[in-house]
Amino acid sequence: MTVRSFYLIIIAISLTSTIYSQNKKALSIQRTDQAPKIDGILNDAAWQNAQTATNFTSYTPEIGKVVPHNERTVVKMSYDDKALYVAAYLYDDPTNIMKQLTSRDNFGHNDYFMVVINPNNDGQNDTEFIVFSSGTQADALSNPNNGEDFGWNAVWDSAVTLVDDGWIVEMKIPYRTLRFADQEEPIWGLQFLRHYRRSRANFSWNAINPKKGYAGLYSGELLGLKNIEPPVRLNLYPFSTGLINTYDGQTDTDLKFGMDVKYGITDNFTLDATLVPDFSQAGFDDVVLNLGPFEQTFSEQRQFFTEGIDLFSKGDLFFSRRIGSAPSGKLSLHENEKAEIPNKTKVLNALKVSGRTKNGLGIGLFNAITEKTRATITNSVTNEERKEVVEPLTNYNILVVDQQFNGNSSIGIINTNVMREGHFRDANATAIVANLINKRNTYRISSELKMSNVNHQQSNNETGFSSYLELAKIHGNLKYSLEHRFADTKFDINDLGLLLRNNYNNFSSNISYETYEPSGNLNSYYINAYFNYNRLATPNVYSQSSIGFNYRATTTKLDSYGFNLSFEPGKQHDYFESRDGRPFTYENSFSTGGWVSTSYNRKLALDLRANVGTLFEKDRDLFSYNFEVEPRLRLNDNLLLIYQFYFDFTNNDRGYASQQDDQPIFGERNRQIITNSVSANYGFNPYNSLALSFRHYWDTVIYDQTLFTLLDSGDLTSDSGYTLNNLSTDPNINFSTWNIDLSYSWQFAPGSFLTALYRNQLFNAGVNIEDNYSQSLDHLFAQPIQHTFSLRVQYFIDFNGIKSIFTSNKSAT
Repeated sequence: MTVRSFYLIIIAISLTSTIYSQNKKALSIQRTDQAPKIDGILNDAAWQNAQTATNFTSYTPEIGKVVPHNERTVVKMSYDDKALYVAAYLYDDPTNIMKQLTSRDNFGHNDYFMVVINPNNDGQNDTEFIVFSSGTQADALSNPNNGEDFGWNAVWDSAVTLVDDGWIVEMKIPYRTLRFADQEEPIWGLQFLRHYRRSRANFSWNAINPKKGYAGLYSGELLGLKNIEPPVRLNLYPFSTGLINTYDGQTDTDLKFGMDVKYGITDNFTLDATLVPDFSQAGFDDVVLNLGPFEQTFSEQRQFFTEGIDLFSKGDLFFSRRIGSAPSGKLSLHENEKAEIPNKTKVLNALKVSGRTKNGLGIGLFNAITEKTRATITNSVTNEERKEVVEPLTNYNILVVDQQFNGNSSIGIINTNVMREGHFRDANATAIVANLINKRNTYRISSELKMSNVNHQQSNNETGFSSYLELAKIHGNLKYSLEHRFADTKFDINDLGLLLRNNYNNFSSNISYETYEPSGNLNSYYINAYFNYNRLATPNVYSQSSIGFNYRATTTKLDSYGFNLSFEPGKQHDYFESRDGRPFTYENSFSTGGWVSTSYNRKLALDLRANVGTLFEKDRDLFSYNFEVEPRLRLNDNLLLIYQFYFDFTNNDRGYASQQDDQPIFGERNRQIITNSVSANYGFNPYNSLALSFRHYWDTVIYDQTLFTLLDSGDLTSDSGYTLNNLSTDPNINFSTWNIDLSYSWQFAPGSFLTALYRNQLFNAGVNIEDNYSQSLDHLFAQPIQHTFSLRVQYFIDFNGIKSIFTSNKSAT
């Protein structure tokens, strides 16, 4: 499709779309001269004459059901120069209210009440404030492109009281938590949501139709605000971290001081900065043995890089784990030399500026700097040491401009840039992204055009191209879509993004049917079928195809189950397993599986999953199966225990084993994986919690004696005479990891935390493949253990609070 054709489609949709509207509820709010005390007791003057929001209706599992009178919700609001105030009386039978104590943003087994505020009233940029029946808080930023971002954390007040006929929520939402322009009489988007955990029923103040459109489009309106001024949004988070690390007989200590800053540059734009970053309490990665051709990746666990990144996620050019990752440079070692290379680089500082104007224009700026990193190279004969730079001082930058329109559509441009000091590679990537939905919220066109440029310094620049186009029906029970993805051989965004492979020209289609209201014994069910057809971009040849089917359902007793199957018919050509661009061919791959999840409302719940797979190919007897058992025990509202056992076995698989004489060597192998993990969470109250996480992963890979080389046709042959005995390295492996995290968190003041963390970690990779589970565990514990203890204190300082102290002192004089 040409660019001209693409824009003609956009114009056609714009001209033919029918304006979609709904009757919106409105709540008029009154200013109060005396702020209510946030204690969960509704005896304040602010609530006496406040208008009420009531008559909630359901949107799942039923649509439009009126809540029973004895389970009704009544909400009131007020405001002053500092904050919005919310009071909600949630009527219910107290014995039916579920209220598990959890950590912040962890929904657990809780009823909850949610306030959704949108100062722009644009249906796309919501701020969510959630209070659980246990008293714990959650908050998120939400938009139709990225969903809910619970990595965003604001500082606000709430209180919960349990009463004879339900529970009461009182909230104070300071204006510093919202982004809005100075207006005399603004109209804000407003929605109230209530969740009944026992039935998984959701009710809203302004009716929601889950069959069509983003939920933010169904918000009501908040009226009556007058002459509220955006505050100076300057929040400081000074912190100190003490660290003790013991490994292999050596003990290191460290004491760090730093500060995170949030500053409202304008009414709608915020600067977030981390000065002297400290990520010592970020969790362990769940490392596994990687036999595939692509890099192993992990999710981000550093809060600065998970909070408020919705704009920077546009176009999928930003993978935050690149910042502070392993060095990118390569070493040239002389004879008898060995190198000790750091596994990460140090982040010196990072900042981001983001926001969106009243007219829907979003702008984001991101910058991070990592320090110069050197490897230590030692001559094993002379013991002489030398240093060599493997990552220079590096600057990471992102610029995003995104325009929203029509209440549900957007178009934007994003550019990422990585600049390395000296003769190291630099990189640049740009994407134009569009998400176009007609006003009735029935059809969508999504498109991405991307270009990358890598400057190798020592060689020529490489410029690559990628594109994506989706046409979809997004309303009703029946939905479908068509997609096309393309990337040439030079497309490379991996300096700041994540691209596991390029060189593809893929087509796919998807059709699904989903119910939104109970029928018989089912609350809902979902059926999905898909077809994928893949080619290489260069040369333009067929690679792989697949068809599949998925089904899932939830019963009226809230038990869920599902099954799936997938089939790759005919010959499939994997051009990446060989590592040299030649295809590795296999035929008729088939897999199927299913799962059952009993209702988490029960004290003891159980998740079960199982899958099997095989090939229908001459002279192949591949068979694989895996299963997972995960019981969950909720002893009381304070303690939740989860145990997971995972077993995976593959018999007579074939794949890349090693490199010998400048060619890939393949082998037939058996692989067995066993994972045991335990998590436990104990909540003392909404402000104190204890968490335990344990994981042991064991993986063995055993190759047959006879090995193969790859023919140009994609078939394997053993005629070359390679065996395990004449390889320079043994591909057999016994791999295991072990880690424990034990943490205590105490919120001792609003936005202020003390966190104590103990962890240990073990790692072993050897060729003792005949060891059983017990023997492998013994070998693992023979390795040096890393023990880490850290204590971190973070304090929240609001500039307006400091200013009010000085103002009061000045008035007193």
